[in-house]
Amino acid sequence: ETLVGRGRKAKPGTKLSIIPEPSDPGQELIIEILEQRAGGIRLVRVSDEALLERMGKTPLPPYIHAPLSDPERYQTVYARVKGSVAAPTAGLHFTPRLLAEIQQKGVNLAFVTLHIGLDTFRPVRVGDPSHHPIHKEYGELNPEVADLLTKTKRAGKRIIVVGTSTLRLVEAASQSGRVQPFSGWVDLFILPGYQFRTADALVTNFHLPKSTLLMLVSAFADREFILRAYQEARDLRYRFYSFGDAMLIL
Repeated sequence: ETLVGRGRKAKPGTKLSIIPEPSDPGQELIIEILEQRAGGIRLVRVSDEALLERMGKTPLPPYIHAPLSDPERYQTVYARVKGSVAAPTAGLHFTPRLLAEIQQKGVNLAFVTLHIGLDTFRPVRVGDPSHHPIHKEYGELNPEVADLLTKTKRAGKRIIVVGTSTLRLVEAASQSGRVQPFSGWVDLFILPGYQFRTADALVTNFHLPKSTLLMLVSAFADREFILRAYQEARDLRYRFYSFGDAMLIL
């Protein structure tokens, strides 16, 4: 899938030829439009994925205007599987050293596969948020992680989730009342009033106004508490959004 800006002429059957820059000579890249989907999305076929990787640039949220000096800055240190359209930004705070220090404290680490979707930045534009079409994101939570989370809950210990999308995945895997292995699309819409089944604490960045992510953290904590926390963050000049600061909600 590809998000196309001003791409009305990019209709199914169209083939686009991308010519390398003179400073990086090589073969041209052919992109064929296969299917037109809603929201400016096209299903495409590329002639050479390795060439696409070399010629392309890291997609960034619309509020980041400066080019990245190093694409790895917009990547978590534990990322393994390609598929996300954006970084799960709460995870950007974790370095190999910090992860090692956390383990030395006796904390078990568990990892999931999570592909952030195209609609993660889309604001809610309807008066009743429950009528907002929530975005889907693909995720996998393997049996070993499900077993670890189940044992952790039974032992009366806390499960600390990193990131709102990870929280949605963990809760989607817990809809039966206990954590189950999960592989598929997550379309769980978490609004204030939702009863959390698994997560006990959340590490998350500061989010855009009128976003589903801000509604999610308002569900995890009290809405008034979140408003006070955001006001304090503004007063103390915390950084917001993808490359911003994080908060730990206990």
